[in-house]
Amino acid sequence: KMIKKAIFYISFVVLFSCTSQKKIVYFQAAEGFDSVMTFKDTGYVALIQPNDILNIFVASISAEASQYFNYSDNPNDDNSMASGYLVDSYGNIQMPLVGELKLAGLSSAAARDTIIKRLEKYIISPSVKLSIRNYRVTVIGEVAHPGVFSVSNERLTLPEALALAGDLTIYSNRENIKVVREITGHKEFATIDLTSRDLFNSPYYYLHCNDIIYVEPMKNKRFLTQNYYRVLPVIFGGFAAMVAIFQLTK
Repeated sequence: KMIKKAIFYISFVVLFSCTSQKKIVYFQAAEGFDSVMTFKDTGYVALIQPNDILNIFVASISAEASQYFNYSDNPNDDNSMASGYLVDSYGNIQMPLVGELKLAGLSSAAARDTIIKRLEKYIISPSVKLSIRNYRVTVIGEVAHPGVFSVSNERLTLPEALALAGDLTIYSNRENIKVVREITGHKEFATIDLTSRDLFNSPYYYLHCNDIIYVEPMKNKRFLTQNYYRVLPVIFGGFAAMVAIFQLTK
């Protein structure tokens, strides 16, 4: 009878371990599919939004004339908030001489071309370097280092954002990652399963500026601690050994 109990306990541990393994492995292929799967790029391009801060640096044949449009002599000066152009609530920026420019809804490349066309009236052969300074995402919940992350890359992916946060903890529910996105004044909520390769076809694979990623804990997190993971198999293994020795010496 005791042997049957021991076998039951050991089977429970093995089964529990297998189930946990399936729940923590990323990007698993569905049954019946080949190990190599091809996914198309969604072609996401970040668009400028109201309240964005833009880094804009103007250059031309005349350095003196170009300086009139720049807050800093350094094209890579991203530290001072004073050196950025704020996109107002109407989607416009204000540039010296040029005046008001509508940039909201444009990509960085399109906004750069728009500025260059307007600058051609004032300087010869202008060139413009433009980027969205406040491109950031927030990662909270069951990750190693939750926080707000500002990035220069305007094509940040969900796995990259989770990597910036130190990856998910062992207690996270990888099948129920929440992405909160604001679209034209409305909040949109989506659920992502990181254990499935379908993530790569998701419109939430590429993150938008100000997206919020919430990683929820497993329901049995309190039980799944590092100590339990390490100690329980040892306890059950020791118990089974004791039962076996008892039966042999009986």
